[in-house]
Amino acid sequence: MAKFDTVIKGGTIVDGLRTPRYTGDLGIVDGKIACIGGIDEAAGDRVIDAAGKIVAPGFVDLHTHYDSQLYWDPWCSISSWHGVTSVVIGNCGFGFAPCKPEDQDRSMLTMTRNEAVPYEAMKEGMPWDWETFPEFLDSIDRTPKGVNVLSYVPLNPLMAYVMGVEAAKTRGANPEELAEMKRLMHEALNAGACGFSGQLADPNFEPQRDYDGTPMITNLMQESDLMEFANVLREQGRGFIQCIGASRELTEKMAEASGRPIIYNVLAAFTDQHGTPVFDYTETIRWLDEVNERGLRVHAQTLSVENDFQYTLEDWNLFDTHEVWREVLMGDTEERIAKLNDPEIRQKLREQCGDDWRSLAFDETLIVGIVHEPELEDVEGLTVGELAKKWDMPLIDAFIEVALKDKLKTVFVTSPRELAPHMVKDIICSNQAIPGLSDGGAHTKFQTLGRYPTEYLAKHVRDHELMDLEEAHWRLSTYPAMAAGITDRGYLKEGAPADIVVYDMDALNIGEIEKAWDYPAGAWRLIQRPKGYEHIFVNGEETFADGECTGATPGKLLRFGSG
Repeated sequence: MAKFDTVIKGGTIVDGLRTPRYTGDLGIVDGKIACIGGIDEAAGDRVIDAAGKIVAPGFVDLHTHYDSQLYWDPWCSISSWHGVTSVVIGNCGFGFAPCKPEDQDRSMLTMTRNEAVPYEAMKEGMPWDWETFPEFLDSIDRTPKGVNVLSYVPLNPLMAYVMGVEAAKTRGANPEELAEMKRLMHEALNAGACGFSGQLADPNFEPQRDYDGTPMITNLMQESDLMEFANVLREQGRGFIQCIGASRELTEKMAEASGRPIIYNVLAAFTDQHGTPVFDYTETIRWLDEVNERGLRVHAQTLSVENDFQYTLEDWNLFDTHEVWREVLMGDTEERIAKLNDPEIRQKLREQCGDDWRSLAFDETLIVGIVHEPELEDVEGLTVGELAKKWDMPLIDAFIEVALKDKLKTVFVTSPRELAPHMVKDIICSNQAIPGLSDGGAHTKFQTLGRYPTEYLAKHVRDHELMDLEEAHWRLSTYPAMAAGITDRGYLKEGAPADIVVYDMDALNIGEIEKAWDYPAGAWRLIQRPKGYEHIFVNGEETFADGECTGATPGKLLRFGSG
Protein backbone atom coordinates (compact mmCIF):
# COMPACT_ATOMS: atom_id res chain seq x y z
CA MET A 1 0.00 0.00 0.00
CA ALA A 2 1.37 3.39 -1.02
CA LYS A 3 2.24 5.90 1.65
CA PHE A 4 0.48 8.80 -0.12
CA ASP A 5 -2.80 9.07 -2.01
CA THR A 6 -1.25 11.57 -4.41
CA VAL A 7 2.28 12.86 -4.92
CA ILE A 8 2.83 16.12 -6.79
CA LYS A 9 6.42 15.74 -7.84
CA GLY A 10 9.13 18.17 -8.84
CA GLY A 11 7.07 21.35 -8.93
CA THR A 12 8.11 24.88 -8.07
CA ILE A 13 6.48 25.32 -4.67
CA VAL A 14 5.16 28.78 -3.76
CA ASP A 15 3.62 28.15 -0.36
CA GLY A 16 1.62 31.36 0.19
CA LEU A 17 3.71 32.30 3.22
CA ARG A 18 6.16 34.50 1.28
CA THR A 19 8.77 31.75 1.51
CA PRO A 20 11.17 31.97 -1.45
CA ARG A 21 10.05 29.48 -4.11
CA TYR A 22 11.80 26.13 -4.22
CA THR A 23 11.61 22.84 -6.09
CA GLY A 24 10.10 19.95 -4.17
CA ASP A 25 7.52 17.21 -3.86
CA LEU A 26 4.22 17.29 -2.03
CA GLY A 27 2.39 14.26 -0.65
CA ILE A 28 -1.34 14.13 0.12
CA VAL A 29 -3.01 11.73 2.55
CA ASP A 30 -6.70 11.78 3.53
CA GLY A 31 -7.25 15.25 2.13
CA LYS A 32 -4.30 16.88 3.86
CA ILE A 33 -0.73 17.75 2.99
CA ALA A 34 1.25 15.03 4.74
CA CYS A 35 4.72 15.85 3.48
CA ILE A 36 6.60 18.56 1.62
CA GLY A 37 10.07 17.47 0.60
CA GLY A 38 11.76 14.73 -1.37
CA ILE A 39 9.32 11.86 -1.95
CA ASP A 40 9.98 8.60 -3.74
CA GLU A 41 7.77 8.13 -6.79
CA ALA A 42 6.79 4.69 -5.60
CA ALA A 43 5.30 6.19 -2.45
CA GLY A 44 2.22 7.55 -4.22
CA ASP A 45 -0.88 5.79 -5.49
CA ARG A 46 -0.93 8.56 -8.05
CA VAL A 47 2.03 10.65 -9.13
CA ILE A 48 1.68 13.99 -10.93
CA ASP A 49 4.73 15.28 -12.76
CA ALA A 50 4.81 19.00 -11.93
CA ALA A 51 8.31 19.75 -13.25
CA GLY A 52 8.42 23.31 -14.54
CA LYS A 53 4.99 24.06 -13.05
CA ILE A 54 3.94 26.24 -10.12
CA VAL A 55 2.44 24.44 -7.11
CA ALA A 56 0.56 26.89 -4.90
CA PRO A 57 -2.37 27.13 -2.45
CA GLY A 58 -5.87 27.44 -3.89
CA PHE A 59 -7.21 30.97 -3.98
CA VAL A 60 -9.64 32.45 -1.43
CA ASP A 61 -12.36 34.80 -2.71
CA LEU A 62 -13.98 36.87 0.03
CA HIS A 63 -16.60 38.53 -2.17
CA THR A 64 -19.05 36.25 -3.97
CA HIS A 65 -22.80 35.79 -4.33
CA TYR A 66 -22.96 32.06 -4.91
CA ASP A 67 -25.70 31.74 -2.27
CA SER A 68 -28.13 30.28 -4.82
CA GLN A 69 -25.82 29.04 -7.58
CA LEU A 70 -23.96 26.59 -5.34
CA TYR A 71 -27.16 24.50 -5.30
CA TRP A 72 -27.05 23.86 -9.05
CA ASP A 73 -23.34 24.40 -9.64
CA PRO A 74 -21.35 22.74 -6.83
CA TRP A 75 -18.09 24.17 -8.18
CA CYS A 76 -19.26 27.79 -8.07
CA SER A 77 -17.96 28.55 -11.52
CA ILE A 78 -16.44 30.57 -12.98
CA SER A 79 -14.42 31.08 -9.80
CA SER A 80 -13.35 27.45 -9.44
CA TRP A 81 -12.15 27.35 -13.05
CA HIS A 82 -9.70 30.10 -12.13
CA GLY A 83 -8.22 28.29 -9.14
CA VAL A 84 -10.51 29.51 -6.34
CA THR A 85 -10.97 26.75 -3.76
CA SER A 86 -12.75 28.70 -0.97
CA VAL A 87 -15.51 31.32 -1.30
CA VAL A 88 -17.39 33.59 1.09
CA ILE A 89 -21.10 34.08 0.37
CA GLY A 90 -23.73 36.39 1.85
CA ASN A 91 -21.87 39.56 0.84
CA CYS A 92 -23.29 43.10 0.77
CA GLY A 93 -26.11 42.23 3.14
CA PHE A 94 -27.86 40.10 0.49
CA GLY A 95 -28.89 36.49 0.94
CA PHE A 96 -31.66 34.01 1.65
CA ALA A 97 -31.59 33.36 5.39
CA PRO A 98 -33.28 33.72 7.69
CA CYS A 99 -36.45 33.64 5.61
CA LYS A 100 -40.04 32.67 6.41
CA PRO A 101 -41.63 30.21 3.93
CA GLU A 102 -44.16 32.81 2.81
CA ASP A 103 -41.34 35.27 2.00
CA GLN A 104 -39.23 33.00 -0.22
CA ASP A 105 -40.55 34.45 -3.45
CA ARG A 106 -40.00 37.99 -2.22
CA SER A 107 -36.45 37.08 -1.30
CA MET A 108 -35.70 35.77 -4.79
CA LEU A 109 -37.30 38.78 -6.44
CA THR A 110 -35.01 41.03 -4.44
CA MET A 111 -31.96 39.20 -5.72
CA THR A 112 -33.12 39.57 -9.33
CA ARG A 113 -32.39 43.27 -9.30
CA ASN A 114 -29.74 44.01 -6.70
CA GLU A 115 -27.45 41.20 -7.92
CA ALA A 116 -29.14 40.40 -11.24
CA VAL A 117 -29.58 36.67 -10.56
CA PRO A 118 -32.23 35.19 -12.91
CA TYR A 119 -35.47 34.54 -11.05
CA GLU A 120 -36.34 31.45 -13.06
CA ALA A 121 -32.94 29.89 -12.23
CA MET A 122 -33.39 30.49 -8.50
CA LYS A 123 -36.97 29.25 -8.60
CA GLU A 124 -35.97 25.96 -10.21
CA GLY A 125 -32.54 25.50 -8.65
CA MET A 126 -32.95 26.26 -4.93
CA PRO A 127 -34.30 23.64 -2.47
CA TRP A 128 -35.48 26.10 0.18
CA ASP A 129 -35.05 23.48 2.87
CA TRP A 130 -34.40 26.04 5.61
CA GLU A 131 -35.96 28.95 7.46
CA THR A 132 -33.41 29.95 10.09
CA PHE A 133 -29.79 30.79 9.42
CA PRO A 134 -28.46 27.69 11.22
CA GLU A 135 -30.78 25.61 9.02
CA PHE A 136 -29.36 27.38 5.96
CA LEU A 137 -25.83 26.41 7.02
CA ASP A 138 -27.02 22.84 7.52
CA SER A 139 -28.44 22.91 4.00
CA ILE A 140 -25.10 24.06 2.57
CA ASP A 141 -23.31 21.45 4.67
CA ARG A 142 -25.28 18.55 3.17
CA THR A 143 -25.19 19.94 -0.36
CA PRO A 144 -22.35 18.54 -2.51
CA LYS A 145 -19.71 21.23 -3.04
CA GLY A 146 -16.68 21.51 -5.27
CA VAL A 147 -15.29 24.42 -3.22
CA ASN A 148 -15.17 25.33 0.46
CA VAL A 149 -17.83 27.79 1.62
CA LEU A 150 -18.08 30.34 4.42
CA SER A 151 -21.13 32.55 4.92
CA TYR A 152 -21.82 35.92 6.42
CA VAL A 153 -25.11 36.70 8.11
CA PRO A 154 -26.59 39.15 5.57
CA LEU A 155 -28.41 41.96 7.36
CA ASN A 156 -31.20 42.51 4.81
CA PRO A 157 -32.91 39.13 5.31
CA LEU A 158 -32.22 39.24 9.05
CA MET A 159 -33.98 42.58 9.47
CA ALA A 160 -36.81 41.61 7.11
CA TYR A 161 -37.35 38.37 9.05
CA VAL A 162 -37.84 40.17 12.34
CA MET A 163 -39.35 43.51 11.32
CA GLY A 164 -40.95 42.83 7.94
CA VAL A 165 -39.66 44.44 4.76
CA GLU A 166 -41.83 47.53 4.78
CA ALA A 167 -41.26 48.32 8.45
CA ALA A 168 -37.51 47.84 8.08
CA LYS A 169 -37.51 50.35 5.22
CA THR A 170 -39.49 53.01 7.06
CA ARG A 171 -38.29 53.02 10.67
CA GLY A 172 -35.64 51.91 13.10
CA ALA A 173 -36.00 48.74 15.12
CA ASN A 174 -37.80 48.96 18.43
CA PRO A 175 -36.07 47.51 21.52
CA GLU A 176 -37.84 44.16 21.24
CA GLU A 177 -37.00 43.78 17.55
CA LEU A 178 -33.38 44.77 18.10
CA ALA A 179 -33.04 42.27 20.93
CA GLU A 180 -34.46 39.51 18.73
CA MET A 181 -32.14 40.35 15.84
CA LYS A 182 -29.15 40.29 18.16
CA ARG A 183 -30.29 36.93 19.50
CA LEU A 184 -30.53 35.57 15.96
CA MET A 185 -27.11 37.01 15.16
CA HIS A 186 -25.63 35.19 18.14
CA GLU A 187 -27.44 32.03 17.06
CA ALA A 188 -26.03 32.30 13.53
CA LEU A 189 -22.48 32.94 14.73
CA ASN A 190 -22.74 30.02 17.14
CA ALA A 191 -23.78 27.86 14.17
CA GLY A 192 -20.66 28.85 12.25
CA ALA A 193 -21.35 32.11 10.39
CA CYS A 194 -18.17 34.11 9.73
CA GLY A 195 -19.61 37.55 10.57
CA PHE A 196 -22.17 39.86 9.01
CA SER A 197 -22.52 42.02 5.92
CA GLY A 198 -24.51 45.00 4.70
CA GLN A 199 -24.84 47.57 1.94
CA LEU A 200 -24.62 51.02 3.50
CA ALA A 201 -24.27 53.47 0.64
CA ASP A 202 -26.38 56.59 0.33
CA PRO A 203 -29.69 55.29 -1.08
CA ASN A 204 -29.81 58.21 -3.50
CA PHE A 205 -26.61 57.07 -5.20
CA GLU A 206 -26.69 53.29 -4.78
CA PRO A 207 -27.42 51.38 -8.02
CA GLN A 208 -28.15 48.03 -6.36
CA ARG A 209 -31.80 48.25 -5.40
CA ASP A 210 -34.72 46.05 -4.49
CA TYR A 211 -36.79 44.50 -7.27
CA ASP A 212 -39.35 47.34 -7.04
CA GLY A 213 -36.68 50.03 -7.41
CA THR A 214 -36.68 51.03 -3.73
CA PRO A 215 -33.47 51.07 -1.66
CA MET A 216 -32.36 47.99 0.22
CA ILE A 217 -33.09 47.80 3.93
CA THR A 218 -29.49 48.33 5.01
CA ASN A 219 -29.20 51.49 2.92
CA LEU A 220 -31.86 52.96 5.20
CA MET A 221 -30.93 51.41 8.56
CA GLN A 222 -29.99 53.39 11.61
CA GLU A 223 -26.33 53.65 12.52
CA SER A 224 -27.16 52.83 16.15
CA ASP A 225 -28.63 49.46 15.07
CA LEU A 226 -25.50 48.73 13.06
CA MET A 227 -23.35 49.40 16.11
CA GLU A 228 -25.45 46.96 18.10
CA PHE A 229 -24.69 44.25 15.54
CA ALA A 230 -21.01 45.18 15.74
CA ASN A 231 -21.20 44.72 19.51
CA VAL A 232 -22.44 41.16 18.97
CA LEU A 233 -19.12 40.34 17.30
CA ARG A 234 -17.28 41.90 20.24
CA GLU A 235 -19.30 39.73 22.63
CA GLN A 236 -18.53 36.67 20.49
CA GLY A 237 -14.87 37.57 20.16
CA ARG A 238 -14.80 36.40 16.56
CA GLY A 239 -16.11 37.09 13.08
CA PHE A 240 -15.57 39.95 10.65
CA ILE A 241 -17.67 42.57 8.86
CA GLN A 242 -18.13 43.37 5.18
CA CYS A 243 -20.07 46.54 4.42
CA ILE A 244 -20.00 47.91 0.91
CA GLY A 245 -20.55 51.62 0.55
CA ALA A 246 -19.76 52.45 4.18
CA SER A 247 -18.05 55.79 4.70
CA ARG A 248 -14.58 55.91 6.19
CA GLU A 249 -15.99 57.36 9.40
CA LEU A 250 -18.58 54.60 9.70
CA THR A 251 -15.98 51.94 8.88
CA GLU A 252 -13.82 53.17 11.75
CA LYS A 253 -16.80 53.17 14.11
CA MET A 254 -17.62 49.56 13.21
CA ALA A 255 -13.99 48.53 13.71
CA GLU A 256 -13.88 50.22 17.11
CA ALA A 257 -17.27 48.86 18.25
CA SER A 258 -16.63 45.29 17.14
CA GLY A 259 -12.90 44.98 17.76
CA ARG A 260 -12.96 42.77 14.67
CA PRO A 261 -11.58 43.01 11.13
CA ILE A 262 -13.50 45.05 8.56
CA ILE A 263 -13.47 44.32 4.82
CA TYR A 264 -13.63 47.76 3.24
CA ASN A 265 -15.19 47.91 -0.25
CA VAL A 266 -13.70 48.94 -2.52
CA LEU A 267 -10.14 50.01 -3.32
CA ALA A 268 -10.04 50.68 -7.05
CA ALA A 269 -8.91 53.19 -9.65
CA PHE A 270 -11.88 53.96 -11.86
CA THR A 271 -10.99 56.11 -14.87
CA ASP A 272 -12.82 58.06 -17.55
CA GLN A 273 -12.41 57.33 -21.26
CA HIS A 274 -9.12 59.25 -21.23
CA GLY A 275 -7.60 57.06 -18.51
CA THR A 276 -7.86 59.78 -15.86
CA PRO A 277 -8.89 58.60 -12.36
CA VAL A 278 -12.36 59.85 -11.44
CA PHE A 279 -11.37 60.06 -7.78
CA ASP A 280 -8.16 60.08 -5.77
CA TYR A 281 -7.55 56.44 -4.90
CA THR A 282 -4.21 57.37 -3.31
CA GLU A 283 -6.13 59.17 -0.57
CA THR A 284 -7.95 55.91 0.22
CA ILE A 285 -4.61 54.12 0.48
CA ARG A 286 -3.28 56.77 2.87
CA TRP A 287 -6.40 56.48 5.02
CA LEU A 288 -6.09 52.68 5.16
CA ASP A 289 -2.48 52.98 6.30
CA GLU A 290 -3.40 55.53 8.95
CA VAL A 291 -6.30 53.57 10.51
CA ASN A 292 -4.26 50.40 10.66
CA GLU A 293 -1.39 52.26 12.29
CA ARG A 294 -3.93 53.27 14.97
CA GLY A 295 -4.62 49.60 15.64
CA LEU A 296 -7.88 49.14 13.74
CA ARG A 297 -8.03 46.17 11.39
CA VAL A 298 -9.40 47.44 8.08
CA HIS A 299 -8.61 45.38 5.00
CA ALA A 300 -9.30 46.66 1.51
CA GLN A 301 -11.13 44.49 -0.98
CA THR A 302 -9.37 45.44 -4.19
CA LEU A 303 -10.65 45.47 -7.75
CA SER A 304 -7.59 44.28 -9.62
CA VAL A 305 -9.18 43.48 -13.00
CA GLU A 306 -10.35 45.69 -15.80
CA ASN A 307 -13.90 46.56 -14.72
CA ASP A 308 -15.54 45.93 -18.05
CA PHE A 309 -19.19 45.22 -18.76
CA GLN A 310 -21.38 44.09 -21.57
CA TYR A 311 -25.10 44.45 -21.25
CA THR A 312 -28.48 44.82 -22.88
CA LEU A 313 -31.31 47.13 -21.87
CA GLU A 314 -33.40 43.96 -21.66
CA ASP A 315 -31.51 42.92 -18.50
CA TRP A 316 -29.44 45.86 -17.22
CA ASN A 317 -30.09 47.27 -13.73
CA LEU A 318 -26.97 49.26 -12.88
CA PHE A 319 -28.37 52.57 -14.12
CA ASP A 320 -30.57 52.64 -11.03
CA THR A 321 -28.71 55.63 -9.57
CA HIS A 322 -30.55 57.70 -12.16
CA GLU A 323 -34.20 58.10 -11.14
CA VAL A 324 -35.60 58.22 -14.66
CA TRP A 325 -33.54 55.23 -15.83
CA ARG A 326 -34.67 53.33 -12.75
CA GLU A 327 -38.28 53.85 -13.77
CA VAL A 328 -37.61 53.01 -17.43
CA LEU A 329 -35.85 49.73 -16.67
CA MET A 330 -38.56 48.38 -14.38
CA GLY A 331 -40.87 45.75 -15.82
CA ASP A 332 -40.57 43.28 -18.70
CA THR A 333 -39.19 43.97 -22.17
CA GLU A 334 -42.48 45.22 -23.63
CA GLU A 335 -42.96 47.63 -20.75
CA ARG A 336 -39.40 48.92 -21.11
CA ILE A 337 -39.84 49.46 -24.87
CA ALA A 338 -43.07 51.38 -24.29
CA LYS A 339 -41.39 53.69 -21.79
CA LEU A 340 -38.37 54.33 -24.04
CA ASN A 341 -40.77 55.28 -26.87
CA ASP A 342 -42.64 57.73 -24.64
CA PRO A 343 -41.70 61.30 -25.72
CA GLU A 344 -41.96 62.67 -22.18
CA ILE A 345 -39.69 59.98 -20.75
CA ARG A 346 -37.24 60.42 -23.60
CA GLN A 347 -37.04 64.14 -22.87
CA LYS A 348 -36.43 63.42 -19.19
CA LEU A 349 -33.56 61.13 -20.17
CA ARG A 350 -32.06 63.88 -22.34
CA GLU A 351 -32.35 66.41 -19.53
CA GLN A 352 -30.98 64.14 -16.82
CA CYS A 353 -28.24 62.44 -18.80
CA GLY A 354 -27.27 64.85 -21.54
CA ASP A 355 -24.72 63.86 -24.16
CA ASP A 356 -21.89 62.98 -21.82
CA TRP A 357 -23.07 61.44 -18.61
CA ARG A 358 -21.08 59.20 -16.35
CA SER A 359 -22.46 55.98 -15.01
CA LEU A 360 -20.98 52.58 -14.53
CA ALA A 361 -21.04 51.79 -18.20
CA PHE A 362 -22.08 54.64 -20.51
CA ASP A 363 -20.31 57.38 -22.45
CA GLU A 364 -19.45 58.08 -26.10
CA THR A 365 -16.88 55.23 -26.12
CA LEU A 366 -19.49 52.54 -25.41
CA ILE A 367 -19.41 49.99 -28.26
CA VAL A 368 -22.41 48.58 -30.11
CA GLY A 369 -21.07 45.06 -29.73
CA ILE A 370 -23.70 42.70 -31.14
CA VAL A 371 -26.94 43.46 -33.00
CA HIS A 372 -29.61 40.98 -33.99
CA GLU A 373 -31.69 42.73 -36.65
CA PRO A 374 -30.22 42.54 -40.20
CA GLU A 375 -30.94 46.22 -40.83
CA LEU A 376 -28.48 47.14 -38.06
CA GLU A 377 -25.49 45.19 -39.34
CA ASP A 378 -23.78 48.35 -40.56
CA VAL A 379 -23.62 49.83 -37.05
CA GLU A 380 -22.21 46.78 -35.30
CA GLY A 381 -18.81 47.63 -33.87
CA LEU A 382 -19.35 51.39 -33.84
CA THR A 383 -19.04 53.38 -30.65
CA VAL A 384 -22.18 55.14 -29.49
CA GLY A 385 -20.38 58.41 -30.26
CA GLU A 386 -19.79 57.29 -33.87
CA LEU A 387 -23.38 56.07 -34.09
CA ALA A 388 -24.69 59.46 -32.92
CA LYS A 389 -22.74 61.18 -35.72
CA LYS A 390 -23.88 58.63 -38.32
CA TRP A 391 -27.53 59.05 -37.36
CA ASP A 392 -27.17 62.78 -36.61
CA MET A 393 -28.80 62.67 -33.20
CA PRO A 394 -27.81 63.24 -29.59
CA LEU A 395 -25.73 60.55 -27.91
CA ILE A 396 -28.49 59.37 -25.60
CA ASP A 397 -30.97 59.09 -28.47
CA ALA A 398 -28.58 57.05 -30.61
CA PHE A 399 -28.03 54.71 -27.67
CA ILE A 400 -31.76 54.25 -27.15
CA GLU A 401 -32.71 54.05 -30.82
CA VAL A 402 -30.34 51.22 -31.69
CA ALA A 403 -31.61 49.29 -28.66
CA LEU A 404 -35.25 49.86 -29.65
CA LYS A 405 -34.67 48.83 -33.27
CA ASP A 406 -33.12 45.62 -31.87
CA LYS A 407 -35.96 44.94 -29.38
CA LEU A 408 -33.54 45.76 -26.52
CA LYS A 409 -31.30 42.81 -27.41
CA THR A 410 -28.36 44.95 -28.57
CA VAL A 411 -25.26 43.98 -26.65
CA PHE A 412 -23.34 47.08 -25.56
CA VAL A 413 -19.72 46.61 -24.56
CA THR A 414 -17.68 49.05 -22.51
CA SER A 415 -14.54 50.12 -24.31
CA PRO A 416 -11.21 48.80 -23.02
CA ARG A 417 -9.81 51.14 -20.38
CA GLU A 418 -6.65 49.48 -19.27
CA LEU A 419 -5.25 51.10 -16.17
CA ALA A 420 -1.72 52.41 -16.34
CA PRO A 421 0.64 49.88 -14.70
CA HIS A 422 1.73 52.38 -12.05
CA MET A 423 -1.89 52.84 -10.96
CA VAL A 424 -2.42 49.09 -10.77
CA LYS A 425 0.77 48.73 -8.75
CA ASP A 426 -0.31 51.45 -6.32
CA ILE A 427 -3.51 49.53 -5.65
CA ILE A 428 -2.44 45.90 -5.59
CA CYS A 429 0.72 46.57 -3.59
CA SER A 430 -0.89 48.74 -0.94
CA ASN A 431 -0.46 47.30 2.54
CA GLN A 432 -4.10 46.30 3.07
CA ALA A 433 -5.04 45.24 -0.47
CA ILE A 434 -6.81 41.90 -0.83
CA PRO A 435 -7.52 41.00 -4.48
CA GLY A 436 -10.92 39.71 -5.39
CA LEU A 437 -14.31 41.33 -5.60
CA SER A 438 -15.32 38.75 -8.16
CA ASP A 439 -19.05 39.13 -7.43
CA GLY A 440 -19.17 35.48 -8.49
CA GLY A 441 -22.76 34.31 -8.98
CA ALA A 442 -24.06 37.87 -9.50
CA HIS A 443 -24.38 40.14 -12.53
CA THR A 444 -23.55 37.10 -14.63
CA LYS A 445 -25.06 38.62 -17.80
CA PHE A 446 -22.82 41.68 -17.47
CA GLN A 447 -19.37 40.71 -16.22
CA THR A 448 -16.85 37.92 -15.60
CA LEU A 449 -14.78 39.26 -12.72
CA GLY A 450 -14.30 35.73 -11.34
CA ARG A 451 -11.30 35.59 -13.67
CA TYR A 452 -9.32 37.84 -11.32
CA PRO A 453 -6.75 35.27 -10.01
CA THR A 454 -5.68 34.37 -13.53
CA GLU A 455 -5.47 37.98 -14.63
CA TYR A 456 -3.55 38.83 -11.45
CA LEU A 457 -0.88 36.21 -12.08
CA ALA A 458 -0.66 36.39 -15.86
CA LYS A 459 -0.87 40.12 -16.28
CA HIS A 460 0.30 41.83 -13.10
CA VAL A 461 2.98 39.31 -12.08
CA ARG A 462 4.21 37.70 -15.32
CA ASP A 463 3.69 40.36 -17.97
CA HIS A 464 4.07 43.63 -16.08
CA GLU A 465 6.23 42.40 -13.16
CA LEU A 466 4.38 44.57 -10.66
CA MET A 467 4.81 42.03 -7.87
CA ASP A 468 6.84 38.89 -7.26
CA LEU A 469 5.15 35.51 -7.29
CA GLU A 470 5.64 34.89 -3.58
CA GLU A 471 3.83 38.11 -2.66
CA ALA A 472 1.07 37.43 -5.19
CA HIS A 473 0.23 34.02 -3.74
CA TRP A 474 0.25 35.43 -0.22
CA ARG A 475 -2.32 38.02 -1.30
CA LEU A 476 -4.43 35.58 -3.31
CA SER A 477 -4.63 32.93 -0.60
CA THR A 478 -3.05 33.45 2.81
CA TYR A 479 -3.98 37.07 3.43
CA PRO A 480 -7.70 36.72 2.58
CA ALA A 481 -7.86 33.51 4.61
CA MET A 482 -6.38 35.31 7.62
CA ALA A 483 -8.77 38.25 7.20
CA ALA A 484 -11.73 35.86 7.08
CA GLY A 485 -10.67 33.92 10.16
CA ILE A 486 -9.94 30.76 8.17
CA THR A 487 -7.66 28.93 10.53
CA ASP A 488 -6.03 26.19 8.49
CA ARG A 489 -6.05 27.13 4.81
CA GLY A 490 -4.55 29.54 2.35
CA TYR A 491 -1.04 28.09 2.41
CA LEU A 492 0.92 24.93 1.71
CA LYS A 493 2.08 23.46 4.96
CA GLU A 494 2.28 19.97 6.38
CA GLY A 495 -0.98 19.22 8.15
CA ALA A 496 -3.00 21.78 6.19
CA PRO A 497 -5.94 20.76 3.98
CA ALA A 498 -4.75 20.07 0.44
CA ASP A 499 -6.33 22.99 -1.44
CA ILE A 500 -3.81 23.23 -4.28
CA VAL A 501 -3.42 24.67 -7.78
CA VAL A 502 -0.82 23.41 -10.25
CA TYR A 503 -0.35 25.66 -13.26
CA ASP A 504 1.95 26.53 -16.13
CA MET A 505 2.93 30.16 -15.70
CA ASP A 506 3.87 30.57 -19.36
CA ALA A 507 0.55 29.15 -20.55
CA LEU A 508 -1.63 31.04 -18.05
CA ASN A 509 -4.23 33.08 -19.91
CA ILE A 510 -7.91 33.98 -20.14
CA GLY A 511 -10.20 32.96 -22.97
CA GLU A 512 -12.75 35.10 -24.77
CA ILE A 513 -16.08 36.01 -23.23
CA GLU A 514 -18.71 33.42 -24.15
CA LYS A 515 -22.43 33.06 -23.53
CA ALA A 516 -23.34 29.82 -21.74
CA TRP A 517 -26.88 28.47 -21.40
CA ASP A 518 -26.11 26.41 -18.32
CA TYR A 519 -28.34 27.87 -15.59
CA PRO A 520 -31.58 26.18 -14.51
CA ALA A 521 -34.69 26.96 -16.57
CA GLY A 522 -32.52 27.73 -19.60
CA ALA A 523 -31.13 31.00 -18.25
CA TRP A 524 -27.83 32.17 -19.73
CA ARG A 525 -24.72 33.84 -18.38
CA LEU A 526 -21.34 35.15 -19.53
CA ILE A 527 -18.25 33.06 -18.88
CA GLN A 528 -14.50 33.26 -19.45
CA ARG A 529 -12.44 30.10 -19.23
CA PRO A 530 -8.80 30.10 -18.17
CA LYS A 531 -5.83 28.39 -19.74
CA GLY A 532 -2.82 26.99 -17.94
CA TYR A 533 -4.32 25.31 -14.86
CA GLU A 534 -3.34 21.66 -15.06
CA HIS A 535 -4.63 20.43 -11.69
CA ILE A 536 -6.87 21.92 -9.00
CA PHE A 537 -7.35 20.10 -5.69
CA VAL A 538 -9.88 20.78 -2.93
CA ASN A 539 -9.32 18.88 0.30
CA GLY A 540 -6.99 16.51 -1.50
CA GLU A 541 -9.37 15.55 -4.32
CA GLU A 542 -8.85 16.77 -7.86
CA THR A 543 -11.78 18.90 -9.01
CA PHE A 544 -10.30 20.03 -12.33
CA ALA A 545 -7.76 18.38 -14.59
CA ASP A 546 -6.49 20.34 -17.59
CA GLY A 547 -9.49 22.62 -17.35
CA GLU A 548 -12.08 19.84 -17.24
CA CYS A 549 -14.23 19.21 -14.19
CA THR A 550 -13.69 15.77 -12.66
CA GLY A 551 -17.11 15.75 -10.99
CA ALA A 552 -15.58 15.50 -7.52
CA THR A 553 -17.32 17.46 -4.76
CA PRO A 554 -14.92 17.46 -1.80
CA GLY A 555 -15.71 21.01 -0.65
CA LYS A 556 -16.66 21.72 2.95
CA LEU A 557 -18.72 24.22 4.88
CA LEU A 558 -16.14 26.11 6.92
CA ARG A 559 -17.97 26.70 10.17
CA PHE A 560 -15.95 29.03 12.38
CA GLY A 561 -13.39 29.26 9.59
CA SER A 562 -12.50 25.58 9.69
CA GLY A 563 -13.68 22.49 7.87
